[in-house]
Amino acid sequence: MDSYDAPQLTPRQSASSRPENYFIGATPLQKRLESVRKQTPFVLTPPRRKIPQCSQLQEDVDPQKVAFLLHKQWTLYSLTPLYKFSYTHLKEYSRLLSAFIVSEKQKGLAVEVGEDFNIKILSKSQLPSENREGKVLWTGWFCCIFGDSLLETVSEDFTCLPLFLANGAESNTAIIGTWFQKTFDCYFSPLAINAFNLSWMAAMWTACKMDHYMATTEFLWSVPCSPQSLDISYAIHPEDAKALWDSVHKTPGEVTQEEVDLFMDCLYSHFHRHFKIHLSATRLVRVSTSVASAHTDGRIKILCHKYLIGVLAYLTELAIFQIE
Repeated sequence: MDSYDAPQLTPRQSASSRPENYFIGATPLQKRLESVRKQTPFVLTPPRRKIPQCSQLQEDVDPQKVAFLLHKQWTLYSLTPLYKFSYTHLKEYSRLLSAFIVSEKQKGLAVEVGEDFNIKILSKSQLPSENREGKVLWTGWFCCIFGDSLLETVSEDFTCLPLFLANGAESNTAIIGTWFQKTFDCYFSPLAINAFNLSWMAAMWTACKMDHYMATTEFLWSVPCSPQSLDISYAIHPEDAKALWDSVHKTPGEVTQEEVDLFMDCLYSHFHRHFKIHLSATRLVRVSTSVASAHTDGRIKILCHKYLIGVLAYLTELAIFQIE
């Protein structure tokens, strides 16, 4: 398995003060990225995918980096390639970002850009000790897992890190995004996860073999109705979910679209048998398993270190195909 690729950012024009406005818009790299999309092995609706593996995780990944990513609720973004980003200027970027935050009337804060391209916003300590670290208020991370084909087709002037994960206040995400967009001519876009991809996640993560930690498998469906929407929660013992998956799984080492559909159809049928409700007429908005949980609004929490690479690889795939 590939180890983490170094993360990066790419900003372009300034936007309004609303956080979401910092991350939307078409990019002038559209033609180049469309060419990349045609050459990449990913397809929008692949008929089959490998079941996430974990054999090389401990060898390839720094344990501190794993701890940094696990058990946090991340909000996902896709981003276009960064123009003229330099891996040798990280300390300078930290200084410039800290100055930019102050210019945005966010005094008492500092920014650190790590060598593995995680970014932290910290509160400056009020105590004089130089060894005392400030409290981390916000964290972000850029990555590209199994995105080699995209990297090879982008000009050497660009650094490609299509997936960005943010943990913390949206206002801080907006400030960091603005600076990167202005400095590296890139665009951030919120990365939503539709019901189709949530179904794939549920199937792939249920197919993963767990050694010890086993969490309840949960689904959440939304039912639009007046005057307010109705949510339906469906919890399944993880061993029952795995038994159901094993009963429909016929392709060793892979998950196919047919198996995903059958897995979900069995859940729908079971629920209808007991509650007379057609879940297929509702909208799947969240899945949660022992591996990770994900919401359609682009929030994800990774729970199992063994399958971290597999989860990030799938999210990288989704981010690549959102770039237009």
